[in-house]
Amino acid sequence: MDHVINPYTPGAGTPPLVLAGRDDILRSADTALKRVQTGRSGRSQMLLGLRGVGKTVLLNNIFNKAEDANYFTIKIEAPENGDFAQRCLPELKRILLRLSTQEKLRRQLDLAGAALRNFASIFKLSYEGFEFGATPHRGLAETGDFETDFSEMMRYVLTAAKAADRNIALFVDEVQYLKPEELAAITVTCHDAAQRSLPFLFFGAGLPQIAKLAGDAKSYAERLYEFPEVGSLSDLAADEALRGPAQREGVEFEDAAVNLILERSRNYPYFLQVWGDHVWKQAGQSPISVRDVRNAEGQLVTHLDENFFRVRFDRCKPVQQKYLRAMAELGPGPHATGEIASTLGCEPSQVSTTRAQLISLGMIWSQRHGETAFTVPLFDEFMKRQMPKLEKHVPRKRK
Repeated sequence: MDHVINPYTPGAGTPPLVLAGRDDILRSADTALKRVQTGRSGRSQMLLGLRGVGKTVLLNNIFNKAEDANYFTIKIEAPENGDFAQRCLPELKRILLRLSTQEKLRRQLDLAGAALRNFASIFKLSYEGFEFGATPHRGLAETGDFETDFSEMMRYVLTAAKAADRNIALFVDEVQYLKPEELAAITVTCHDAAQRSLPFLFFGAGLPQIAKLAGDAKSYAERLYEFPEVGSLSDLAADEALRGPAQREGVEFEDAAVNLILERSRNYPYFLQVWGDHVWKQAGQSPISVRDVRNAEGQLVTHLDENFFRVRFDRCKPVQQKYLRAMAELGPGPHATGEIASTLGCEPSQVSTTRAQLISLGMIWSQRHGETAFTVPLFDEFMKRQMPKLEKHVPRKRK
């Protein structure tokens, strides 16, 4: 098959040719954007899901909708090193600069600029101001409390945007890496904007634990946000995601070939794209057959191991890798924490630190107390290939 017209797009956040099975999520986001445009309140969203389910693709799709609707947009991938505010400031300054052509906004822009300057100063952030905000306004966004000051700074920026009849949407990927005070500050901003009828929406995406993290940050988060779960596709949607791109190039699949790929991929969007890509390269002609699928499988597994799974595995220390291997021994999960420890041959308390570290790394998550699951689909199968032998945990003896 011609590699030049290969219609499959495996990659981090790369949009597929056919975005199947996500209409409800996109429709809800579109409604929120349109409501805010008409001066009504809209519900912000946090997209929850494992790695490889297409959260970033959806977030980018919604981002494009906001841009098309003439929103001011801020797009950030939450850093693990915690400089979220530093990444926000240039984006907020950019918005104020775009508003600065309107002389009628001088008062609002002066206050917003001062709030940015004060916030940057109190939290020792790098910031170069502009002509608006040069007039000192003591007391704006400079209490030293991040949650309070961030939300107050945003209030002044949003007030200026509203005076110009413009809306602002903040997009944050990898929300689980935000510090608790950062997530709390965003949540307070959403709450404050809704109460004051300010034109603001937040769209976030992250691992499944962000619903709990948001609730821990602010108890009203569950009433403030929608939490769409982005999971594996239905059989019908997965079939469409696989066949659709090929059909646009005049290529068909045998039904048995589709069924085998859906079984192997577990209907996860990223894996469907990888399977489509490798099978396309393997097949000589249409229709793509079961034989083509089986012939592509060995190279495909190697590709996933080297380019998708191992980059995550290599971030882990040996003791963390052993914990993941014990989870794999039990299957896809979720698993009882005590059962994992038993598989390792130790007590839960002896590996509790390791478990907490893996959660912090984004390798595992806990939906309910005492349960643990992988954040990466099919990681159990990779762990068994990577570490064929299960090793017991031998705690270090205290000196």
